[in-house]
Amino acid sequence: MENADVFLGLHDFLERMRQPSASDFVKSIKSFIVSFSNNAPDPERDSASVQEFFAKMEGAFRAHPLWSGCSEEELESAGEGLEKYVMTKLYSRVYASLADDVKIDEQLSDKMALIQQFIRPENLDIKPNFQNESSWLLAQKELLKINMYKAPRDKLVCLLGCCKVISNLLLNASIASNENPPGADEFLPVLIYVIIKANPPQLHSNLLYIQRYRGQSRLTGEAAYFFTNILSAESFISNIDANALSMEETEFEKNMESARALLSGLSTDVESSSNKSNLDERVARNSELVETSSQASNSGTEPAVRPNSPESKSSTEGPHVKYQSTVMEVSTLSDLENKGAAMLLNDHTRKQAFRDYPYLFAQVGDLTFNDVEELLNQYQHLVFKYVSLSKGLSLRSSSPSSSNSEMHSHHNPESFKEPEDVRDVTSNDESAGETHTMIDGPDGTSPFGEENVGSGLMQDKVVLPQHEGNDTTSLS
Repeated sequence: MENADVFLGLHDFLERMRQPSASDFVKSIKSFIVSFSNNAPDPERDSASVQEFFAKMEGAFRAHPLWSGCSEEELESAGEGLEKYVMTKLYSRVYASLADDVKIDEQLSDKMALIQQFIRPENLDIKPNFQNESSWLLAQKELLKINMYKAPRDKLVCLLGCCKVISNLLLNASIASNENPPGADEFLPVLIYVIIKANPPQLHSNLLYIQRYRGQSRLTGEAAYFFTNILSAESFISNIDANALSMEETEFEKNMESARALLSGLSTDVESSSNKSNLDERVARNSELVETSSQASNSGTEPAVRPNSPESKSSTEGPHVKYQSTVMEVSTLSDLENKGAAMLLNDHTRKQAFRDYPYLFAQVGDLTFNDVEELLNQYQHLVFKYVSLSKGLSLRSSSPSSSNSEMHSHHNPESFKEPEDVRDVTSNDESAGETHTMIDGPDGTSPFGEENVGSGLMQDKVVLPQHEGNDTTSLS
């Protein structure tokens, strides 16, 4: 169940949709997207409508000359391409569309944030030979990729990747210990532990989305088994209590209170740090005004801001001196970096950094074409912060000698060749919280009448059918 297979399937599907004989398919798909989007959200009705449409279209594919003589794999690929295209277009309409689902997401995430502060493998009766932090971290990394994708299958792949890492860990540990192959009793506790430690955002909404909109005929076998286990894990975590963790009630409540205090303290620290930063900024601005006033007085020009009395002058200079002393207390960026690196080794800080920057612990082999824009956004964001900090401290910031050439290579389409099997690029926009997707043909246009503009990425939107004249099936 590799993503590359779906890229090929989507590419093949779109290529067939560009053929004149596919005009009826194009019309049907566009009409379904528009009519579906005009209805108010109703998960049960929406799910049934989508599933019925997929079944109808895939049946039509089989009887159409475009797929004449094709193998079952090619027909399956066409169905995958259809599902990916349609659900990418409908994503903002159906994903977490109800306030109740969003509320459950928040409650579940808050509960995992508390429990992860004190839970230990022993609390879930995980045997010592099944405890492997490296494998668990890898499983968490797979799980945390889920919000990078929109298609139900792609999200499911992330869940299965997490489960397979755990399954391989248990199997290898059993072989090494000459034990029987592990079953659900060994697998589920480890899965629960990994999910709690990862605390993936919007887990509930992601699982509902897959349940509702993944082709029912494809959610079978190994995929169905692992997905059922994840649903069980979610249910367990939602109802977790002292008995579930093999813990005394008083100890559980004490741990929960300590976790609340810790997280509340972290939140207060962040807020205080933000307030201090804003205060320093205001002080610096006032100092600049005072300095401008002094220069204007020396040149005989009326100052824009002039202290009216010695008291006002003193009150203005006081914060200025305090601001200067605050800056002098910080020695160098190197000291700050060393201090931050030590803090990053802390378990809570490391997990938070991993959630904020999912590529922090990634290897080269983990990256895909999908990650390019996300990495570029994060690179620019971090470099800007780093350089701004170094400038503010009057220090020279070091930069990779090849940074400029790398930036140009990312922005120059000719220097980065897109693999033929990759036509869907998905990335998260940090500032807007949106995901952008390109689904197009070789010439930059979609068979459904969309154009690829600007940087090569287009925002997902519902594409209205052509209504000019009598042409409602134009491929251009």
